[in-house]
Amino acid sequence: MVIERVVAIVDDKIILESEVMLRLRPLLGELQKVENEREREKQLRSLRNQALDEMVAEELLMHAAAEAKLEVEEPEINKAMEQVKLQNKVTDEQLKEALAQQGYTVEQYRADVKKQILRLRAINVFVRPRVNVTDDKLRKAYEKMIGKAATVTEVKVRHVLIRLPEKPSDDATNTARRRAGELVARARAGEDFSELAAKNSDDAATKTQGGDLGTFKRGELPTEWEEILFAMSEGEVRGPIRGPQGLHVFQVVSAKKEEVRAFEEVKEQLRNQLFNEEMEKQTQLWLDELKKKAHVEIKL
Repeated sequence: MVIERVVAIVDDKIILESEVMLRLRPLLGELQKVENEREREKQLRSLRNQALDEMVAEELLMHAAAEAKLEVEEPEINKAMEQVKLQNKVTDEQLKEALAQQGYTVEQYRADVKKQILRLRAINVFVRPRVNVTDDKLRKAYEKMIGKAATVTEVKVRHVLIRLPEKPSDDATNTARRRAGELVARARAGEDFSELAAKNSDDAATKTQGGDLGTFKRGELPTEWEEILFAMSEGEVRGPIRGPQGLHVFQVVSAKKEEVRAFEEVKEQLRNQLFNEEMEKQTQLWLDELKKKAHVEIKL
């Protein structure tokens, strides 16, 4: 009979399956709502592997902190515990009850809090010196942001529909294409698109409104139409473009773009964003380095 199972070894520390499942306990209730058993088992395996990876990383980090003689004093843990109670607006007894429902004791939770404080301290000592957000990086990030902001996010569109049967003949298709081409040429020559739509469109629902289809944001149009329409300038006319009902001639009436804020306005926001991204990247690189130096054996 298997009483307990070792799922990982990190140097001289073992990680038990029961410890992994305790970490997952707050998530198991939601997991039970997945009706398909195979899918439920798949998600459980994924969560279990993720939790084990996190626990291995924690052990590596704890070893590094111990070697560097980093410590966490009891008053620091007490202060953190008080903040938890204050944020959640609970008493000591209410916290104890809430932890018990998740299979934790207050002592176990205090140990986790200590690890969290030690983790932050270790990262600040070992990783923080690796991160340097220069003004040059900020400028490049801002230029990239401007490029994204300059993209069209919303278009107001008119159209003329030249309807085709479900399986049109070559002659019918060619005739429709010539008709659409003539309408494009007339619109580009300066004729009012609304009037062209009112007199020539086969779409009864929109022709009386000058072919007005309304306003669309990204993701609201078929992909092949979105690529064309969101690349058009205001007032531009293109066609013929195939659709399920026939051929279309489109006009982009207006194109809305994201507003671009000045560099000085977003500088500190960008700095924080880049700092956090770089800290995350360098933390993972540091943990990978620790893993290579340590003896890590996964048995799950």
